[in-house]
Amino acid sequence: MSDEEDAAERRRLREARLNQLKLKAKSNTQEGRETSRPTDHKISQQSTTDVEDFSNSSEKMAEMMGFQGFGKKARTFNVMAMFEETKRAAQEANKIRDEEKSAQVANELEKQKINEDSEEKEEEDDLIGPPLPPGFKDGKHEDAESDSDDGEESDEDEENLNDKIPSSHEIQLEHGVKPVSAVGLDPSGSRLVSGSYDYNVKFWDFAGMDSSLKSFRSIQPCECHHIKTLQYSMTGDCILVVAGNAQAKVIDRDGFEVMECVSGDRYIVDMVNTKGHIAMLHGGCWNPRVKEEFITCSDDGTVRKWDFNQAHKQMQVIKFKGRNGKKTVPTCCVYSRDGKLIGGACRDGSIQLWDVQKQFIRPSLQCPTAHGVGTDTSCLTFSFDHNLLGSRGGDDTLKLWDIRNFRKPVNVATDLSSFYTMTDCMFSPDNKMLITGISVRKDEGYGKLLFYDKDTFDKVSEIQVTNSSVVRCLWHPKLNQIVVGCANGQVKMYYHPDKSHKGAKLCLVKKKRKVKELEFVANQHVITPHTLRMYRNDSSIGTAYKKGLKDRMDPVKSRKPEAPLTEGTGGRVIEGGRTLSSYVSKMIAVNKFDDSNPREAILKHAKEAAENPYWIAPAYAKSQPTPIFQEVSDEEESDEPTTSKKQKLGT
Repeated sequence: MSDEEDAAERRRLREARLNQLKLKAKSNTQEGRETSRPTDHKISQQSTTDVEDFSNSSEKMAEMMGFQGFGKKARTFNVMAMFEETKRAAQEANKIRDEEKSAQVANELEKQKINEDSEEKEEEDDLIGPPLPPGFKDGKHEDAESDSDDGEESDEDEENLNDKIPSSHEIQLEHGVKPVSAVGLDPSGSRLVSGSYDYNVKFWDFAGMDSSLKSFRSIQPCECHHIKTLQYSMTGDCILVVAGNAQAKVIDRDGFEVMECVSGDRYIVDMVNTKGHIAMLHGGCWNPRVKEEFITCSDDGTVRKWDFNQAHKQMQVIKFKGRNGKKTVPTCCVYSRDGKLIGGACRDGSIQLWDVQKQFIRPSLQCPTAHGVGTDTSCLTFSFDHNLLGSRGGDDTLKLWDIRNFRKPVNVATDLSSFYTMTDCMFSPDNKMLITGISVRKDEGYGKLLFYDKDTFDKVSEIQVTNSSVVRCLWHPKLNQIVVGCANGQVKMYYHPDKSHKGAKLCLVKKKRKVKELEFVANQHVITPHTLRMYRNDSSIGTAYKKGLKDRMDPVKSRKPEAPLTEGTGGRVIEGGRTLSSYVSKMIAVNKFDDSNPREAILKHAKEAAENPYWIAPAYAKSQPTPIFQEVSDEEESDEPTTSKKQKLGT
């Protein structure tokens, strides 16, 4: 026999042995079931007999004792039967679930097959003949078809974008006469702040304002400096105020000062070693992720990062340098939406982006020729997807940049005049449009607010705001309302009655408050010119002129100021002096006024001087010759007795 036949016989023997073992196991199980059944039957019979005996005995006992029974009988449970019933129910539930799952899988497979078949049928060409050349489909060129589709889609998009602009209604807030250089809305949209060239900051509360549209507070936080930036913090409890001085301020919602940045040392050359700015500020911005941090840019060529709780010194300093390595001035600064980048536009025309997580040694991204050299780029704004950057240049351009490829702008709009260094640009809340304003000369047209499509950079719409320049603009995402600050001192708000929420709609509903008239009874004045003086009243004086003269004499009614303190003139002291020196001079000084002849007063001491010489005669006793007097005749003595006597005394 061969090896293959031996292997086959071995297999047959193994199979036969296995079959024999299976038959024995089946027979054993059947015998065990048959043997277990009579025992179970016996046990059940015995339990039933025991229960019957107990019930009969309890009934007999109740009859003998004279009551109905011993209470409710205890319930009996067959645990094995209950276990088997639950097991069978679980098995049946599992079978039903498996069947449902298999049915669902089969249905999904059938659907996939049907979809694949339909796609294959659609892909098949209905034309009969040779294959079409590349670039053609259904007898038409693919480019022409795509162009037509794109044109239809662009028209629809323009219509949709134009409908999204809330410009059907407007209100006008009067800030003043000079240009409005800063506007800000809190995150909730309940309050508006506006700043101007007149140094004032005004607060507007939409919930508390009526249709008269008047502000509830006006302050001058930086005295005689133009307001350049007003921005609410991310929580809305503080406002960053940047003016034309070197120190930024933080005020609360009611206008009270909370913090003021320190000023730096002007005699230090390296700006990193100073504690603060030393020159005029241009702008500032809050950190969108950290509520205590904000940045400011200045004419000293730096952007400084501040902590709200540490006003005595800045946190970090960014020094901006041009292409030649020299200092350049940042004209605006901004945080990205995620707070990871700090952007700054410089006066040399460059835009520099700095990574917050790295050291501020050199910019992470830089475009040295973004705008014209020597112009002030007024605004930078980041898109909501963190990939695009918009810039409003002083060279009358609006540019859109892709941060991933920062060498050239994606789109450019030209001939957009800008006369102010704080002209805004911003992205719409849906991130599909870029908005900016244009400036005009006086009486030469209307200032406009322009809306550009982000993708194609086509002008979607424009709003004629007023006959002066548009300086500031702000689109609040929660209110869906646009705020515009103009050069004639007006602040305009645009809204839609259905698409906008709260804000300007709240104050228009309220009526103007009426001035309360005070009710009083006029005193009737009875004129009695011939009344006796004792019965006259002060109010009964003849004319108002006379009454005014009388009041003028009263120092209290006329509010006469106190006279200055004087010590007298001509060596005399005025009585009633109020100073210490006047009191001392009054007590010590003596009035020594003497009207006698001074010659006679001196000659009183002549006899004593001749008898007891002490000062002059002893000094000239040896050298002085003896005096010889002229002899006087009798006639002269009779005529001039006094003159001769005076001559002798004089000699």
